Amino acid sequence: MASPAPAPAQQQQQRGEPKPQKVMVAVDESECSHYALEWALRSLAPVIAPPLLVLTVQPLLPIGYVSAASFGAPLGMPVVAPELIKSMQERQQQLSKALIDKAKEICAQHGVSVEAMIEVGDPKEMICEAAEESKVDLLIVGSHSRGPVQRLFLGSVSNYCMHHSKCPVLVVKKQD
Repeated sequence: MASPAPAPAQQQQQRGEPKPQKVMVAVDESECSHYALEWALRSLAPVIAPPLLVLTVQPLLPIGYVSAASFGAPLGMPVVAPELIKSMQERQQQLSKALIDKAKEICAQHGVSVEAMIEVGDPKEMICEAAEESKVDLLIVGSHSRGPVQRLFLGSVSNYCMHHSKCPVLVVKKQD
């Protein structure tokens, strides 16, 4: 009896071709994250196992800032109007959908299928959690190229991901 033919992934490895990798790209509204997505599609297309995972994270609503605006309101008044919170949530959802739609369009131009994900929370933590839950082989993030003072006050999502992700992280920096 003849042995069964090797699976396509095994055939690729036998020929010395790289094994397809499950890749996630985190995108936000910045130009550098879209550059990272484009770079991944140009540079890694042959090794990306379809679909490419594209993630965006909606930050938590800054309710503390909104409630500060109501300082001095009479007692018994709601701290934050529910309509305002709902409006802010809807706006964030629209922005997240627009980011994902733009990423899907970029991927379509490269002929790459996409699985889009939208999470809510602290971006750096949610990116690492999503990468772990999705069992990705490689996480790709863009670099904002902030200086040391900005990183001190704003933090660095890419730096956090490099130190806390359980998979390899590729930080793509846009050349000026």
